[in-house]
Amino acid sequence: MRGRQSTLKIQINEQDRAMLQGWLRRQKTPVGLARRAWALLLLEQGHTYVQTAQQVGLTYCHLRKWARRFTEQGVVGLSDKPRPGRIPVFSPEVALHVVKLACERPDLVGSSLSQWDSTELARKLKAEGVVQVISATTIWRILRSHKLKPWRHHLWLSAKVPRDEHFANLVRTLVELYTSPLAETEMVLCVDEKTNLQPRPRLAATLPPRPGQPFRLEHEYKRVGALHLFAAFDTRTGRVYARTATRKRQVEFTAFLSQLEQDLPIAKTRVFLVMDNLKMRYLESRCKPGWQHILASCVTLPPSIAHG
Repeated sequence: MRGRQSTLKIQINEQDRAMLQGWLRRQKTPVGLARRAWALLLLEQGHTYVQTAQQVGLTYCHLRKWARRFTEQGVVGLSDKPRPGRIPVFSPEVALHVVKLACERPDLVGSSLSQWDSTELARKLKAEGVVQVISATTIWRILRSHKLKPWRHHLWLSAKVPRDEHFANLVRTLVELYTSPLAETEMVLCVDEKTNLQPRPRLAATLPPRPGQPFRLEHEYKRVGALHLFAAFDTRTGRVYARTATRKRQVEFTAFLSQLEQDLPIAKTRVFLVMDNLKMRYLESRCKPGWQHILASCVTLPPSIAHG
């Protein structure tokens, strides 16, 4: 049985139809919105309200409500209206006080902290008598609504602080190396090391996932020492030249340079090395005769810049 026909007819233009079909294809569309879009497309095809309600999982009354909203407001009427939610426990003045404290430095308002967190803000509000009881979670919700994260910090260099001329020249040279076009015989390598890499094999073999079973990993392992990684990154091609060693001394770094000399293309006769001052001292003390021409092209930076 098709059921009785309703006087509320659904007509959808091409633009709205494309939007409704897009909601059905999109995986992140809310379930309720996807059901309403599916129901309207079925109603347009001639299905009755009873059949459509049973097929999409809506009640007859709800389907009539959404169909009426669509005819009056279009696709905008298919979205849920904002709801008031529960009555706020704290007054807006408390939220303003939280925002005021979060935007001030703790050491300027009688606290020994360097930065705020939700727990300390809640303790400060209770100490000042603004509220008797308030949780850190409530403070976090208030800060999130105002897009505040006082527990995070970002380092920056003030423009009013005079720069060191040598430091500025190093940065300028580095920027030119990274941005300027190179000849076919030139290349730029960033050299650095990663220390104390500890391979820890498991006592039992790792088992791959199976239907109904997750990836299984033995929780016990054994230590087999530490490795040090020496690597050089080609800034133009993205290739990484690497070598591992059990120790980190001048001998191991010189061996890495020897391996790098063999791995580099023969056509590259001029190599720029970007490294910190520590490795520059390695080069000066233990450099091979064949690397004297590269030593003249090295760009040494302070560790804070070289590692940044």
